[in-house]
Amino acid sequence: MLPVGEMDNAADWPGIRELAETAEAEGLDSLWLADHFLYQPPDGGDPSGLHECWTLLSAVAAVTSRVEIAPLVLCASFRNPGLVAKMAATLDMVSGGRLILGVGAGWHDPEYEAFGFPTDHKVGRFEEWLEIVVRLLRGEKVTYEGAYFETRDAVIVPPPARHIPILVAGNKPRMLGLVARHADAWNTAWFGRPDERMDERLRLLDEALSAHGRDSASLERTVGLIVYDPDQAEPDEDDPHFAGTLEELAELLREHERLGFSRAVVIAEPRTPRSIERLAEAARLSRG
Repeated sequence: MLPVGEMDNAADWPGIRELAETAEAEGLDSLWLADHFLYQPPDGGDPSGLHECWTLLSAVAAVTSRVEIAPLVLCASFRNPGLVAKMAATLDMVSGGRLILGVGAGWHDPEYEAFGFPTDHKVGRFEEWLEIVVRLLRGEKVTYEGAYFETRDAVIVPPPARHIPILVAGNKPRMLGLVARHADAWNTAWFGRPDERMDERLRLLDEALSAHGRDSASLERTVGLIVYDPDQAEPDEDDPHFAGTLEELAELLREHERLGFSRAVVIAEPRTPRSIERLAEAARLSRG
């Protein structure tokens, strides 16, 4: 996960670029960015600002050549579904086929209210939005009339040059049903070591896949981890996290792989090149 705003260090473009280039040089396979306007602390303090996700993804695509790029996750509420499908096809072309389109329903009401987006029926809106995006990116001409969105013979031209993978993040039964119906990949976050929350989410996912008659092996499972380097920073004990040695971090990656996760999306704290290098070292150890 690359930094995106005031709550992160190295969140100006030179710092973000350095981390992206370090990750690619160290052999990591993907770079991810959050999508928010702002974060309002629960205590009512001043909001933290964030840079716009898709603009940064496009810039990261231009300064890298191998790593996959993805939002984790693009908020459906902030952009029209036809626009997102068009954006995805274009960025996949610009990046040479490296986009994973991570999407979700959104959750942080203060940013919705600040910028005039409706806060009601988030999952209902997402259900319609996701169907339109999926059908457009799969080459259909889409006429759709829902409660929240309409299209008339919408089509993406030129079409995507390949099947752009769509990742959906969500943990409740209704969202997991949409994962089972539409997604190529699923993400659950944030964790340190596996815990009872993860057990419950994996159980609910399996139930959703079974209910929709989908082969479990056809869905890629990804997990979001928060990993601190104890030599560089003191962990925030209020958040789930992992802060072990390099060898223990390698074992953590193996542990999640044994649970069926093919990819770990890691917030490496602090956001420094050394944290990226350390994560890459652990990934190499985990494969050895």
